[in-house]
Amino acid sequence: QVQLVESGGGLVQPGGSLRLSCAASGFTFSRYAMSWYRQAPGKERELVAHITSAGGSTNYADSVKGRFTISRDNAKNTVYLQMNSLKPEDTAVYYCYAYAHWGQGTQVTVSS
Repeated sequence: QVQLVESGGGLVQPGGSLRLSCAASGFTFSRYAMSWYRQAPGKERELVAHITSAGGSTNYADSVKGRFTISRDNAKNTVYLQMNSLKPEDTAVYYCYAYAHWGQGTQVTVSS
């Protein structure tokens, strides 16, 4: 069955960095685009970043452009989200999405 397992979340101070990982299984990873979404308390889930199947094209929400980088390693069936210059408003549960499936999410909290 399809599994998407996120890791790497945690508590970080403003200005800090985190790298999220999403390990995928149960489908041919290299054939599918991958996305990261996030959902803050009381808000709708929003798209953060997207990467095409071969990694040749990416796009980002305006709120994270220049701070976040999505990448993938098709040999490891893993997609990453490098988050730099984190702000309190980045606090949310971050989800991996692909092949019409969601991961369980990983909490990111940015606070001093």
